[in-house]
This record gives sequence, structure tokens and C-alpha cells, in this order.
Amino acid sequence: QVQLVESGGGLVQAGGSLRLSCAASGRTFSSYTMGWFRQAPGKDREFVAATSWSGGNTYYAYYTDSVKGRFTISRDNAKNTLYLQMNSLKPEDTAVYYCAVDLENSGSYYRGYEYDYWGQGTQVTVSS
Repeated sequence: QVQLVESGGGLVQAGGSLRLSCAASGRTFSSYTMGWFRQAPGKDREFVAATSWSGGNTYYAYYTDSVKGRFTISRDNAKNTLYLQMNSLKPEDTAVYYCAVDLENSGSYYRGYEYDYWGQGTQVTVSS
């Protein structure tokens, strides 16, 4: 059974950094698209970043415009773990962050409904 467990959230001041982790289990995830989404209070869930496999050891990374240059998505296949390094955090980054996996590699990495399994979420709060 596939399980995704996020960790690493917390309270940080604006300008600070956090690294989120998503430990995956139940199968090997190296060839699947994995992503991060977030949901702020009163707002819809939104795409943050994703990484897709293009063959061999090559992966592509995708980001929503608001986090480009500040966030970095990465994966450690040996550990079956997905990461999101978040730098220069802003109050508007405050949200619950979720990781997810698309077992069909749909190609629509920004669409939440394409993902098959989700973690329980981890809270990130950025104070001004």
C-alpha cells in the first residue's frame, strides 16, 4: 500500500528557510512524477512544484511562478524521499503543504486531480 508522509514544516520568520521531506513507501517511486501542493486557509489547493522522470538519471523540475528561484524540488531515490527546499520564505507561503505521486505519469503535473496518492500534509507558517 502506498503511503506518503510529510515532515519538516514549522514556524519561521520571513526570509528564513525550511526543508520539507516526503517519505514514500509501498513501492519504488523513481520513475513517477511527484509533486508538492499547498493550501492556505480559505483558498483552493495550488500547485507548487513537481519532478518527473525522463529516463535514465534525468529528471525535470517544474515550479509555479511565485516560488521560482526560491524553492527547489529534489528526490533521493535510494531513500524513496521527495524534498522541497524553501528559501526566502514569505508570509504568503503560509499553508499546509502536501506531497503527492502520479502513478500514471499523466504529464499534467500541475493538476492535482492527476495525482493518485497524497500525504497528510505539514503546516508551514511564515511570520512577518
